[in-house]
Amino acid sequence: MIIKSIYLENFRNYEKLEVEFNEKVNILIGNNAQGKTNLIEAIYLSSMSKSFRTNTSSDLVSFNKEFAKVKVKVKDDDIDRNVEIRIDNNSKKIIKKNGKIIRKTSELFNNIIIVVFSPDDLSIVKNDPIKRRTFIDRELCQLKPKYYLALTSYNKTLKQKNALLKERKFNDNLIEVLDSQLAKYGTIISKYRKVFCLELCNISNKLQKSITDDKEELVIKYINNFKNNEITEENLYNILKENRKKDMEKGYTTVGPHRDDISFYINGIDVKKYGSQGQQRTCALTLKLAEIEIIKNETEKYPILLLDDVLSELDSERQEKLISHLDMVQLFITTTDIPKQYKDNNEIKIIKIKKGTVYN
Repeated sequence: MIIKSIYLENFRNYEKLEVEFNEKVNILIGNNAQGKTNLIEAIYLSSMSKSFRTNTSSDLVSFNKEFAKVKVKVKDDDIDRNVEIRIDNNSKKIIKKNGKIIRKTSELFNNIIIVVFSPDDLSIVKNDPIKRRTFIDRELCQLKPKYYLALTSYNKTLKQKNALLKERKFNDNLIEVLDSQLAKYGTIISKYRKVFCLELCNISNKLQKSITDDKEELVIKYINNFKNNEITEENLYNILKENRKKDMEKGYTTVGPHRDDISFYINGIDVKKYGSQGQQRTCALTLKLAEIEIIKNETEKYPILLLDDVLSELDSERQEKLISHLDMVQLFITTTDIPKQYKDNNEIKIIKIKKGTVYN
C-alpha cells in the first residue's frame, strides 16, 4: 500500500498543490510554520476523514475560502484507487472513493491505513488517559468497523446522558434506557480493547527487548471498570446502575469505557510514575512500532507512516532504532533538516516547502 500523489485545494495554507511521492521515503523539509505538518495532515485525512490535530473540520479550510479539497491516489496490490474529501466552512464533508460518494465514514476505513507519530505521542506514557484511549481508538477504528460504530454510538449516548445529569434532569426511565445502551456499546468497545492490548503487550515486549538489547521487559495492562475483569453487558450495566447516585451528584457519568486506561511496566516498575524520560520515550517508540506490526498482522499489509517532526525529539540512538525498523513502510518525515541517516541516500524524495508552496 503506497500513496502515489496528493492534490490540495484551499487546504490550510495551500491554495493549490499537486505532488507525487516516492514509494519508500519522502522527506518534507522547511522552516517551522511553512506547511509541512499541514501536508501530512491532509494525507492522514484521506484515511480517517478527520485530522489528527483538530476535531473541527472547518479549521482545515483556508481563511476566507468556502471549501477545502483533498484528493489522494493510492496503489494497493497493483490496483490504483482514489479518495477525495471536500470540506466546507461549516464542517460538512463529501467523501468519494473511486469517484463514488460514500455515505458512511466507516466505508473509508481499511482503505488507506496510516500511522502518525508526533512529538505529542512521545509523552503518551505520562500524559492524561485520554491520550492513551485515543491511541487505541485510532487503530481499532481503522481496523474494525464494528468498533467504530460501537464507539460512535457509545459517545453519542454518553453525551446525551451527561447533558441530563448536568442539567439535573433525573428522568429515571430515560437514564435506565441510556445506561442499557451504554452497557451494550461499552461492552463491545471493551472487548475489542482487551484483545488489542493483549496483542500490543506481546509485540511491544519483543520490540522493547530488541531496542534495549534484552535489558528491559515491557508489560502493558488494560485498566477498566469491569468487576473481576469480567467484560459482559450485565456487569457494565450493574456498575452504571450502582454509580447513578454518584453520577447525579457530580453531573457526569463516572464509570465506563470513557474512563479506561492502559499502564506500562518495565521490569516490574510503573513507567508513568517511576520511569526515566528515556524509558518513557523508548516505551512510546515501542508502541508505535508495535502498532505497525499489529496492522500488518491484521491486514497482511504495512501501513503508511507519518513522522511529524519526531526525529528532532529523539536522541541519535533512538533515531537509529526507529529508522532500522521502517524498511517495509512508505515513510513521510517532516523536518527542518535532512536526517543524517538519509543525507547520502539518492533513492529518497526531498520535498521542500515554503509558505504553502513546494519548490526544488
